[in-house]
Amino acid sequence: MGDVASALAIQVFKKSFESTSDVASFFNMAFNAAQDILLAEQNARKAQRKMKTTAVTVLTDDKYAYIAHVGDSRAYVFSRNKAKLHTLDHSIPQMLVKSGEIKESEIRNHPDRNTLLRVLGIEWHEPQYEVMKPIPLRKCQAFLLCSDGFWELITEEQMEACLIQASNVQEWLDAMTAIVRQNGVGRNMDNYTAVAIWNLGKKG
Repeated sequence: MGDVASALAIQVFKKSFESTSDVASFFNMAFNAAQDILLAEQNARKAQRKMKTTAVTVLTDDKYAYIAHVGDSRAYVFSRNKAKLHTLDHSIPQMLVKSGEIKESEIRNHPDRNTLLRVLGIEWHEPQYEVMKPIPLRKCQAFLLCSDGFWELITEEQMEACLIQASNVQEWLDAMTAIVRQNGVGRNMDNYTAVAIWNLGKKG
């Protein structure tokens, strides 16, 4: 049912984007409307335990990039062929990183990797999505938005290497996807979704 939940969320985000040009209003509308629809569908389908999804989105204007997310789907921001930052997962391992109990590099293989603290489809008293501080667009060479099934199977160093070698955004995405598929052999790869974006004129 996770695939149904994610498809519903995507539809809501598209409609929200078409309904407003204001960043704050879009985030508020998209995440809250998706939450409401998922809860309603859960009740209709008697699937309260299964219809949940993570979400990540990026908007830009002439000066800034705006990123919001919930769960462990990530947005990466690249500059000068380096992964400069990414959204922080709403998960047990990320909480352990914050408290200093494990290192960032240990998240991928942590036994509680899939234990999430926030997602769409769980009752909340206040919105659980997180909005990053606006990022100057001139500092953004590229963006990668991806599910955990993607970033778990490729390191930031590999993302950077693929970026350096790619001549266009599709080549970059294809090269990363090939690595993910290779590293995922023998594993359950039900969702390794990714969207790559280049800020034209900022490559390199």
